[in-house]
Order: sequence, then structure tokens, then C-alpha cells
Amino acid sequence: MGVRPPDDALTAFRDGHAYLSNFYPSSVQLDGITYRTVEHAFQAAKTLDKKQRIVIEQMATPQEAKRFGRAIELRENWDEIKFEIMRVLLAQKFEDRRLRAKLLKTHPRLLIEGNRWGDTIWGMDLRTWEGQNHLGELLMAIRDGIWLREVWLK
Repeated sequence: MGVRPPDDALTAFRDGHAYLSNFYPSSVQLDGITYRTVEHAFQAAKTLDKKQRIVIEQMATPQEAKRFGRAIELRENWDEIKFEIMRVLLAQKFEDRRLRAKLLKTHPRLLIEGNRWGDTIWGMDLRTWEGQNHLGELLMAIRDGIWLREVWLK
């Protein structure tokens, strides 16, 4: 069993905090293609095949894009670059003033991509509190950088 987070931690990226989810509608670009969500772009980044990227871009939902991305052959260096790609896509997403303002309002709360499907890389399993929470960590790093530039340094 992992360590339970503080009571004020934000552990669900849905309802009023759905904008933190990679499934939330927000246009981002990857190699000249605009995707409707971070999830679409992230799944497309798994391959260098332009045809597969276009197929992903045209998928109606992030769930479809994720399912498709699980079945494609991964580019050679995927494990080395996936976290940096996610960081770049999230940074783009939060260039939107409205989303940036919402993200700033979470400061200084701990952000945890809590889930019950066992994703212990990008999030934490809410049943066991185990996981690396890379998505939450990236969101907090982006938030803290914005906070530093827009609030603290003013």
C-alpha cells in the first residue's frame, strides 16, 4: 500500500476539474498537425507514420485514439521521449488563458491523476495509492512555472 495523500489533494480529473484530463477538448499541435485533445496528439506521437497520425487526428474521441495508440508499433525511442512529449503537449494546452487560469487556481494543491484502472505510471491507483503520477507531476511543474512567472514575479 502506498501513502495516502493529504486531504486537500486533487485526486480526480473530472467534473469541475475535467480540464486537467488529457481527454479534455483543447487543440494542440504536433509536427504541423492539430489534434483535438492532448490524448490524440500523445497517441499520434507514438509513431512516425504520417498516415497513422492522420487516422488518429480524425478519431472522434480520445478514447478511440487511446485504443488505437495501444495497438500501433511504437517508434524506436518511445520510452526515452514519452515524458518530454507529454510535457510539451501539456504546456501547449495551458497556453490557453482560460485553462491556465483554472490550473493556477489549484495552486498549491497536490494534483494526482487518480484512477481505478491500475495506471501507476501516469497516475495513482486510488485503491492502493500506488503510482508514479507522472501526469500530476507534469501538471504541477507547468502550474508552478506559470505561477512563478505570472504571480510571484509580478
